[in-house]
Amino acid sequence: MTTAAPEAPADFWITSGYMLLDRDEAGRLVAGPDFIRAYLSRPEMLPPDEACAAERALHADLLAEPFRKVGDGDLKRLKDPDARENYGVFLRFRDYLARADSIEAAYLGLFRPDAPGVPTMFVDHLAAAILRDLLHGGSDPFRARAAELFFRVQKATIRDGSILLADEETVEMLAAGQGFGSLGALVTQAGTALRSVDMDILNRDNAAGYWERSDRHDFVLDFSFTRPGQDAFARVMELWIERLTGAAVQIHPVQMIRDERWVWHIGLDATATGIMNDLYEGRSVDDDRLGQILALFRLEFRDPSLMLQRVEGRSVYLGLAMDKDGQVRMKPQNLVVNLPLRVAD
Repeated sequence: MTTAAPEAPADFWITSGYMLLDRDEAGRLVAGPDFIRAYLSRPEMLPPDEACAAERALHADLLAEPFRKVGDGDLKRLKDPDARENYGVFLRFRDYLARADSIEAAYLGLFRPDAPGVPTMFVDHLAAAILRDLLHGGSDPFRARAAELFFRVQKATIRDGSILLADEETVEMLAAGQGFGSLGALVTQAGTALRSVDMDILNRDNAAGYWERSDRHDFVLDFSFTRPGQDAFARVMELWIERLTGAAVQIHPVQMIRDERWVWHIGLDATATGIMNDLYEGRSVDDDRLGQILALFRLEFRDPSLMLQRVEGRSVYLGLAMDKDGQVRMKPQNLVVNLPLRVAD
């Protein structure tokens, strides 16, 4: 008897702000007043007790009218230099979103040469909102948990050949003893597996509980080869690429690259990029570095004519790795900007 997949709730990843986004007539996600207003509720934007009258007034005015024009004179009236800096960053990002045709267009625009410099937090937040829309109506907790790699840093633990990924921020909270039991101490001890009633490894038996805990980021993902985590990650990458480029692809986990005509690869993080570049160029890579590769994937275009002519019909290989400290910091933009797409004439 096949067990039905647990149904996703009406909302999850509430902190992504997805439910606050508007849609234009074409159905595209756009940043409306409520989405912008949510940024003003973040701790770094809330006026502290000692805030000056000008800072309190500016915050209140923006809450009432999130797209209100703010001039240099308004910022100069803020006595706290940190407040001036925070508002300057926020306003540049707000104005950038207001000019963008959609959230997806805004995200892609952040990786162009003339892109405004914005904190990583804003980039990750846009990625989370896009992914939340891609997963809307789905019912697979493994895909949702795998999608967290796109916008949240992970901590990798390898034990008896198994690869376990835990949310780094959650692990740090555990290690600091902030109300999460003893797992924090466990994961910081070399060679100790992730195990605790406070931070479960996602499996078929407990998967239904992911949805109500989605914003806690306290499920560990088994990312070992043949386990559901890698397959779910591949499916999310397919959705991500098609949404942002329009190209339909198929992605499958592989144990190694056996291809005498290896012509293109994409590192999904800085560590994987360096290792795969060295392998491609025929440079020696020692066992320790090779051991940092957590997963490899083969990508194929459903329509090869969309590819650059010199690689048309060939496989593209993807790699995800941890750094020397076990940190996994994915760069989902690499799946878009480094894809061998044919440039339109």
